[in-house]
Amino acid sequence: MDRRQKKTRSAIFNAFSKLLAEKSYNKITVQEIIDTANVGRTTFYAHFETKDDLLKALCEELFGHIISSTLDCTHTHGLYSSGNAPESVFCHLLQHLQENENNIIELLSSESSELFLRYFKDSLNKLIENQFVNQNRKNNTDIPQDFLLNHISGSFVEMVLWWIKSRMKQTPEELDRYFRAVIEPIL
Repeated sequence: MDRRQKKTRSAIFNAFSKLLAEKSYNKITVQEIIDTANVGRTTFYAHFETKDDLLKALCEELFGHIISSTLDCTHTHGLYSSGNAPESVFCHLLQHLQENENNIIELLSSESSELFLRYFKDSLNKLIENQFVNQNRKNNTDIPQDFLLNHISGSFVEMVLWWIKSRMKQTPEELDRYFRAVIEPIL
């Protein structure tokens, strides 16, 4: 993708995010996205076949960035110099959420939050499976893996929603400690 295409795609993402912060996904039209992004209809459709494709791409970019940054041992905000300590992954993820890159907190708490929460949970499933369930599982080995993944990622999503509703009063480190205290006995 060349620089011009990246700039156009970014404008569309930004316009879409802005509109999502203002109203529900179902009430947003492609025309509103086009007008807000200041791009033509043909340009929009050259990048995305439908509004649903745009939503999927936006979620993949947002959550993909957060998850990949979380897995990147060199991008740890200076907290974990000893490398990839599994207990730091959730804290690191919470730090990225706290930084609120691309207004992700607003999207997770917007009228359209159920769409974003589903993508967020799917992304978390991959992270949890790779970092915990496949590597460190010692307890409850008779529990089906897909059930365990669903339980842990669902708990994390609910914790993030609770954190957002309480105006993010706790630090990522505190939440990480709370969350690990609850999930480690399961694993």
